[in-house]
Amino acid sequence: MGLLVDGKWHTDWYDTKESNGRFVRKAPSFRNWITKDGNAGPSGEAGFRAEAGRYHLYVSMACPWAHRTLIFRSLKGLEDMVSISVVNAFMGEEGWTFKEGSDVIGDTVNGKTYVHELYTLAKSDYTGRVTVPILWDKKLNTIVSNESPEIIRMLNSAFDDIGAKAGDYYPKELQSQIDEINDFIYPTINNGVYRAGFATTQDAYEEAVAEVFGALDILEKRLGENRYLVGSLITEADWRLFTTLVRFDAVYVGHFKCNKRRIVDYPNLWGYLRELYQVPGIIDTVKINHIKEHYYTSHETINPTRIVPMGPMFDLKSDFMSVHHREILFDKGTHKVNVKVEVPA
Repeated sequence: MGLLVDGKWHTDWYDTKESNGRFVRKAPSFRNWITKDGNAGPSGEAGFRAEAGRYHLYVSMACPWAHRTLIFRSLKGLEDMVSISVVNAFMGEEGWTFKEGSDVIGDTVNGKTYVHELYTLAKSDYTGRVTVPILWDKKLNTIVSNESPEIIRMLNSAFDDIGAKAGDYYPKELQSQIDEINDFIYPTINNGVYRAGFATTQDAYEEAVAEVFGALDILEKRLGENRYLVGSLITEADWRLFTTLVRFDAVYVGHFKCNKRRIVDYPNLWGYLRELYQVPGIIDTVKINHIKEHYYTSHETINPTRIVPMGPMFDLKSDFMSVHHREILFDKGTHKVNVKVEVPA
């Protein structure tokens, strides 16, 4: 994982010295919004109107943040409106690339080899990390956004008037509850596993792992009382959690040392994960072998041999497609909606 400084590529890894061994994720740099009418969104500039064929997603099948955008593209039926490129699983000294490999879809828009070239194409003197997903505007030849939570909200509603599938995963009446659970899950679980994996001191690691499993324990209880995170409807909060849960046993238990328990050891979380995996359109967005290849071969500071473990031995079709019974456990409209996140002192 490198970065650009004034448009020049550097191969520096994350510096944890100033944060006492703690991994600190940098904020994204491009924060424009696609809107139905092209007016400015909550941040950034105007001019990004929802149009079929105008936008392109650059993603990694391994990255949980990019995975969110693939899920929403599928849920909303935007495959013919928003094209995609998929990077190689291996992220080396040049960062993400489009070099040939399993699941790779090359850059058919700009013809680039490296993702960092897209950042300097959009801003020649760009300084910052080079990440995916990237939402690209083919008309203005620039990056709309590289902030995944905002991209999924654009995909959720911006294209509704031009043929997107029905479905609102951020309904107005639930937005405060969704925001609350997102704010709880992101630092403790979504980013928590990275804080554990990239920690460079024992204290930083133990602090992060304790938060990961403390949060999972809370969600296990919550999902014993509610079918989904905010009640009886699947929302963006569920999909934001899903992309971490589906990677947990395959890579985070071993590679990031989050090994106190597995997701399969949590009855409610495991059933919930299987239910979400079985939602139409989701299966094709999950590539476990690709995910394992990326994590174990790309993070040399964690796994210098780059050996990819054979296990855990599970089969997506037989394990993830097994009956979850959550529709039986919760009679529609009668189960409790517990919207308050109870965080232990």
